[in-house]
Amino acid sequence: MSDIQKKFYVLRAISGKENKVREYLEAELKNTDLGEYVSQVLIPTEKTFTVRNGKKVMKERAYLPGYVLVEAALVGEVAHRLRNIPNVIGFLGGSDNPVPLRPAEVNRILGTVDELQEQQEELDIQFFVGENVKITFGPFNGFTGVIEEVNAEKKKLKVMVKVFGRKTPLELGYMQVEKE
Repeated sequence: MSDIQKKFYVLRAISGKENKVREYLEAELKNTDLGEYVSQVLIPTEKTFTVRNGKKVMKERAYLPGYVLVEAALVGEVAHRLRNIPNVIGFLGGSDNPVPLRPAEVNRILGTVDELQEQQEELDIQFFVGENVKITFGPFNGFTGVIEEVNAEKKKLKVMVKVFGRKTPLELGYMQVEKE
């Protein structure tokens, strides 16, 4: 049955229930003949970083909340079976005759997700000139200083730290400091 052409379709799911839909679908693929018609179930996710209590916390969240990508050949009852999975609202792009994603759209979605996962850690923190910060990493761990410059593009700070009674400028990354 590999001669059937499979295309990517978008299932609309109840927001927050995407993983339940994927788990149910994967169980169906193993236990029934649905595996012949459905080859992939994807939930595009992205990694976000925040700082809580002075620690970097990585959280993975859905890049497209409420949507599940399914690579399938919609022949016979397959569309009906996919539509009737618990927590699925229906197909995106028409309920009677679902419209597949164009290959360019699939590449863009999957490419964007790959870029987001490879991208350097994004932080939801803003630093301002004149703020006091504590160094948490490197040879000056435990020292405190005042921010002199902020380079948001490179995620770098110029911090003035007192070492042996003299002010010394240090260039540090966002991940090396925490707000006091």
